[in-house]
Amino acid sequence: MLRERTHLGESRAALRAMREDVENLDIRDVTANWVNAAVLQRQMDERIKALADLSHTPLFFGRLDYLHAPGADRAEGAEGERFYIGRRHVHDAAGDPMVIDWRAPVSQPFYRASKKDPMDVGLRRRFGYTAGDLTAYEDEHLSDPSETAATSKLLQQEIERPRVGPMRDIVATIQPEQDEIVRSGLSGSVCVQGGPGTGKTAVGLHRVAYLLYAHRERLARTGTLVIGPNKSFLHYIEQVLPALGELEVKQATVDDLVAHVEVRGADTASAAVIKGDARMAEVLRRAVRAHVTLPGEPVVVVRGSRRWRVPAYELEQIVRELLDRDIRYGAAREALPQRIAHVVLVQMERAGEAPDDRVQDAVARNGAVKAAVKAIWPPVDPARLVLRLLTDADFLAVHAEGVLDEGEQKEILWAKPARSVKAARWSPADTVLIDEATDLVQRTHSLGHVVLDEAQDLSPMQYRAVGRRCTTGSATVLGDLAQGTTPWATRSWGEALAHLGKEEAVVEELTAGFRVPTDVITYASRLLPHIAPGLTPVASVRENPGSFDLRATTTDPEVVDACRELLRQEGSVGLIAADARVPVLAEALAAAGLTYLGPGEETTPDTRLTLVPASLAKGLEYDYVVLDEPRAVVDGEPDERTGLRRLYVALTRAVSGLIVTHAAPLPPQLD
Repeated sequence: MLRERTHLGESRAALRAMREDVENLDIRDVTANWVNAAVLQRQMDERIKALADLSHTPLFFGRLDYLHAPGADRAEGAEGERFYIGRRHVHDAAGDPMVIDWRAPVSQPFYRASKKDPMDVGLRRRFGYTAGDLTAYEDEHLSDPSETAATSKLLQQEIERPRVGPMRDIVATIQPEQDEIVRSGLSGSVCVQGGPGTGKTAVGLHRVAYLLYAHRERLARTGTLVIGPNKSFLHYIEQVLPALGELEVKQATVDDLVAHVEVRGADTASAAVIKGDARMAEVLRRAVRAHVTLPGEPVVVVRGSRRWRVPAYELEQIVRELLDRDIRYGAAREALPQRIAHVVLVQMERAGEAPDDRVQDAVARNGAVKAAVKAIWPPVDPARLVLRLLTDADFLAVHAEGVLDEGEQKEILWAKPARSVKAARWSPADTVLIDEATDLVQRTHSLGHVVLDEAQDLSPMQYRAVGRRCTTGSATVLGDLAQGTTPWATRSWGEALAHLGKEEAVVEELTAGFRVPTDVITYASRLLPHIAPGLTPVASVRENPGSFDLRATTTDPEVVDACRELLRQEGSVGLIAADARVPVLAEALAAAGLTYLGPGEETTPDTRLTLVPASLAKGLEYDYVVLDEPRAVVDGEPDERTGLRRLYVALTRAVSGLIVTHAAPLPPQLD
């Protein structure tokens, strides 16, 4: 133990030296101007942040002792050499590695090696920490046939360690099936179906960290984005990547991506389902292309004493060719004057002139050409187009004919037309339509990689909006069909991936539960036949079954007493209730003198209780949970299936224990 603690101290000193080396760099003689200096200084600042030594975060969590020197058929490593595996690379003054990044090839056996396939590893050692201090270790002699494989106690303790504050990384506990997904290549997209506690969100975030390590230059140019269901969820996960040394990944919700106008309204569930249907893409495509008018008059370009005439039939041919190419409306509009100018240049050449590109550009800017383009291919404002579709019944009927029936058209039409785009009371579904129309006019910027979490809740049109952000890149799609709690929740991953434009994505299923206690997940799985028939239930692999209690209550103070009871344990506590019950329980907590936080607010050792509306519970986790009135959670949704899915989410937020309190009878599906 002394030797390992000494190495930890020396590694921390080496990391400080690496940081000081960057801080002491003098860039005055290597920058040509202030712009270069600013860019380089920003890169140095980011590097300094990435080299921060987080006192309560272990610098390394494992060690590998290889058996042989590297060879053609051997794993990387040298005879007698050992490697310490950690969250980032650390080297000494001579450049020799003291800690190896967990993403490096030499680190892979830490996650994959087993008795059956030791991967040339003789010893795998795991380290245990308390408040940043190394306090224990555990050895596996993978190449020793006399030693039987056993469950790692340190691994189990790390998985079950109390959670206070935001989500942690799982870099020390990644399992082999998770590691395969994490290290999958950048060129392919992956869809991960995972029930509660299988670690799908953490796997997605760690895959981002791995891709940034393996393809840093490429992703630095193209960008990486993590998309979550709401701000609370993004706040909960926002520290995972920085803890792994990755600071450049942006985070957003789908609503953030399509925020072309201010959202001040809301749709009925039925209207939102229709607006989110992929058929709306065809309605919008028709409405955009309808702005093009075939020419009926020639264009006459005057240059000096000469007049050049482009007849109407030739203009029509150009327009039809652009329409047949089915390129974006704006790109075709920009190409049209150049096509007309090219026809004029051909006439000039036949007349014995020798025009060049400058002449073609001048003709394209000619007043007659510009007037013709405006008449034939006028500019389109996406928001105004969508506003007209939603307020002009005749305009909608023309472009929705054969796509939406009369009842569907009537459902999405606004009862009261808006005076202008700014005055309109746009709904979240409307902004997705505007985003689709915007892309029909001008191509959306594509990123190198996009992670989409809680994907099961997206509508087809929302999938299309996300897919536009990674048309030239790849995606990691994360979700659980059983946790779909919107009226438009996806029915299958094949359907969802088709809307996303990633039909070739590999679908992986995680069924081993590491977080939710055995008794809790077994109870919650009673709902699966009713909410996701055919889906494989999560099988908890934890040795500690956790605690689970059903309590019939008659008063709200009894619910508060359950919270007080759980607060005597170590870790965070979540009180989850139907949205309508939250104000009542807030008053009861205040009357009892219990301070609490809202979802997304960071828990502290002094304030460990969070009051969570059931609608915001998805993706969050707490050491202990009190679930109030399951029947009210179900009744709070527009239909029973959605309500049961919401209940399934609420039941599976606990890591160590769950108390279900109810005055009303439980839903019969739980019997």
